[in-house]
Amino acid sequence: MAEASNPVMSEMFLEEGNGEKIYEKVCGEIETLELPLGSTLSSVYDDQPNAHQRFMEKLDTRIRNHDREIEKMCNFHHQGFVDAINELLKVRADAEKLKVQVTDTNRGFQEAGKEVIAKTEDIIRCRIQQRNIATVVDRLQLCLPALEMYSKLKEQMSGKRYYSALKTMNQLEHVYLPKVSQYRFCQIMAENLPKLREEIKDISMSGLKDFLESIRKHSDKIGETAMKQAQQQKTFHAALHRQTNVSYRKPMYIINGHGSEDENELKSKSPMLEDEETEEEVLSVQDLVDFTPVYRCLHIYSVLGDKEVFENYYRKQRKKQARLVLQPQANMHETVEGYRRYFSQIVGFFVVEDHILHVTQGLVTGTYTTELWTMAQSKIIAALRTHSSYCTDPDLVLELKNLIVVFADTLQGYGFPVNRLFDLLYEVRDKYNETLLKKWAGVFRDIFEADNYSPIPVANEEEYRAVVSKFPFQDPEGDKLSFPKKLPMSQSVPQIYMQVKEFIYASLKFSESLHRSSTEIDDMLRKSTNLLLTRTLNSGLQNLIKKPHIGLTELVQIIINTTHLEQACKYLEDFITNITNISPETVHTTRLYGLSTFKDARHAAEEEIYTKLNQKIDEFIQLADYDWTMAEPDGRASGYLMDLINFLRSTFQVFTNLPGKVAQTACMSACKHLSTSLTQMLLDSELKQISMGAVQQFNLDVIQCELFASSDPVPGFQEDTLQLAFLDLRQLLDLFMIWDWSTYLADYGQPNSKYLRVNPSTALILLEKMKDVNKKNNIFAQFKKNDRDRQKLIDTVVKQLRSLVNGMSQHS
Repeated sequence: MAEASNPVMSEMFLEEGNGEKIYEKVCGEIETLELPLGSTLSSVYDDQPNAHQRFMEKLDTRIRNHDREIEKMCNFHHQGFVDAINELLKVRADAEKLKVQVTDTNRGFQEAGKEVIAKTEDIIRCRIQQRNIATVVDRLQLCLPALEMYSKLKEQMSGKRYYSALKTMNQLEHVYLPKVSQYRFCQIMAENLPKLREEIKDISMSGLKDFLESIRKHSDKIGETAMKQAQQQKTFHAALHRQTNVSYRKPMYIINGHGSEDENELKSKSPMLEDEETEEEVLSVQDLVDFTPVYRCLHIYSVLGDKEVFENYYRKQRKKQARLVLQPQANMHETVEGYRRYFSQIVGFFVVEDHILHVTQGLVTGTYTTELWTMAQSKIIAALRTHSSYCTDPDLVLELKNLIVVFADTLQGYGFPVNRLFDLLYEVRDKYNETLLKKWAGVFRDIFEADNYSPIPVANEEEYRAVVSKFPFQDPEGDKLSFPKKLPMSQSVPQIYMQVKEFIYASLKFSESLHRSSTEIDDMLRKSTNLLLTRTLNSGLQNLIKKPHIGLTELVQIIINTTHLEQACKYLEDFITNITNISPETVHTTRLYGLSTFKDARHAAEEEIYTKLNQKIDEFIQLADYDWTMAEPDGRASGYLMDLINFLRSTFQVFTNLPGKVAQTACMSACKHLSTSLTQMLLDSELKQISMGAVQQFNLDVIQCELFASSDPVPGFQEDTLQLAFLDLRQLLDLFMIWDWSTYLADYGQPNSKYLRVNPSTALILLEKMKDVNKKNNIFAQFKKNDRDRQKLIDTVVKQLRSLVNGMSQHS
């Protein structure tokens, strides 16, 4: 037991020893007032069950120890404390006295310092005011330049000096306002500057818009002046060329009111031309247009950094105006004024652009103007092609050509390429020739209608000279005749010749001012004259020949007229040669086709003579009134045929002035047609019966035709040549009159047959018609009584003719 309890007791004592140490530590921590004490106190309560009581006991012991130490300390210092109190009480009375003295002295000082304080405060206040005034003056001196610049800006804005205002604004913004940016009024001014810039931009843009509108309205006046100057320069050089006989130089134009030294030198050589030139003041572009809005707007936008915006706007607006200018009026082709105004507007537009190009930098460029002119040139050419196609007046087309030349020369003077415009003149020339041809077609038509188609009577030498002066007529044999006499051609011949010359003059007018060589002009004149002869005049002659009222007499006169016109073609060649000084023998020179023209017209007239002559014969044939069933002939030729033969005799007498072959051909054609018509009359399908008396009567008419043919109505035929036209009909009638069928049938097909020209089918048709009459009228009754075999012979002949006809058809 004793051994067992010893370890427990020793453990308890050990624990008590450790507890004392812990409490000592806790008390030390409490004395040092180290916070927080929670962890310290929790260690006291957590260790042992009676730890609190034991700790309180330990704490009371510790407090009592400290009280004893305090008491020892107080006892040690008590005497010193008492001595100090006694000394302090002794000093107390002296301190009261001193206090009273200090209070009195302080009061005296306070009373004496009140006035000083007041003066000092006044001085301080003045010093502050002085400092403030100096500060204000310094600030005002700093602000005055900015205010003065702003005031200057307002004056410049009021005076519309916007470019200067922008410069002032730039200085104000970058130099003056940054120095006084802390002030509110400066901030307000700074806020107003962008608004002022926008206002200046708007004002300058408004001025530009007014300028664009103004030049749009006055571009025709500008162009008119420029074209007038170009024309004056051209006239000046042409007159100088005539006076000095020097080579023609290209026209020079006034640009911006200044000419070249060469022009001044030339004017000094020709005072008369100079006087004419200076009668009217030469105006420059600046005299007609105020470009200030453009310059101002360009400078303003350049300063504001929006130059590109301005350039794009200007070019866009000018392109729009270009499209408006290039759009012609619908009725432009009706008057020359319409074309003139159109050209003037375009010239005015490009004169302004050229001035802008040379005066400003970058607003328009050479590339821009070239593209614009290329586009404009295409539209101009298209518009001129369209509107010129409506022109029917050659004078208007000629005026158009002159305007195009002046227009092209003017723009060429300003450096614009105009080759395409000069190429267009070739098309306009063709149009001019077309209108001339139409006009001269009317002229020729009037001449033809007014002509009486009879030889020109001349009563005396004066009248003869009057005709010869208009037409190169030469007739040595006729000149020997005395007056009065007649010239072979009709009045239309000299008139046509003169009109052809007038046409050549009119064509020549187009070549003026085109800077073409004599060879080109000669070629142009010859080609246009050929068109006049081969197309217009030839068409007029052909239409004239086909007109119903033109009779044989008129056709004969037309043939005579064309003969003389054909002979006059060489004089037209000489006429053109005298104008152009180009010989017809020159290589590649176009020759006149008048010879073929008049030959064609003459051949057409000859054919028409043949046609009309045949028509007239047909008219007489239609008057024939045969009694195809008559028993006996009348014993004389039919009246219609005698009238026909008399008509042919009188007609062929008129043909004496025609070339021999024409009259002979007409006579032969008439006889052949008459023979054919008579034959067709016998073979007419509507004619069913023909008696022998009718055949005999018909034979009398044919005999008269043969007598007419043998009477040589037109000289020049060989013997019996004209009678051959009636040979077919003669052999047919002889066959029936002689009733020589045996010979016909025996010799048929032989080259020496007596009835070689009688066709079996023709004989068969006529024989059948006579056979039908025999059956009804008993024409062959006497033969039947005497010889009934005669009827059988007829039947036999009919059968043999049919067999010949069938054989021919099978052979064919």
